[in-house]
Amino acid sequence: MTEQQETSTDAVMTRIGQAIMLLHGGDREEARNRFGALWAEIGEDGDALHRCTLAHYMADTQDDLGDELAWDLRALTAAEGICDGRVAEHGDSLAVRAFYPSLHLNLAADYVKLQRPDAARVHLDRARKASEVLVDDGYGGGVRAAIGRLERRLREL
Repeated sequence: MTEQQETSTDAVMTRIGQAIMLLHGGDREEARNRFGALWAEIGEDGDALHRCTLAHYMADTQDDLGDELAWDLRALTAAEGICDGRVAEHGDSLAVRAFYPSLHLNLAADYVKLQRPDAARVHLDRARKASEVLVDDGYGGGVRAAIGRLERRLREL
């Protein structure tokens, strides 16, 4: 990979990170606008890591449940397309596998909101199985706790 390509890749991830900060700061509309502009640049066939990260967070900016589900599905599809070479550029395969518990958890939550408990259970089961790769840190504990909360919620349905 050339130096120019590496800089370009870093610039895209930086821009995604800036939009994520806006989202976490409470400016959903501006985050959605920036994610939309980035998605238009990246495209449906762009870098899978970029698409996965962007779609994962774009889902959180949606007002419509169907749109949220569509973005979460895009994130999962993109994660499945991240090649080994791309993983090597941004860390190890464990880091990519650590995406899956959250991706499936988000899909399960989407399906609960859409009153589709059977689909929610499928993704919750996948999230639980995928969570085995998470380390015992704040992130891993948070994802496991969210899985547990959603499991309890599903039992009540």
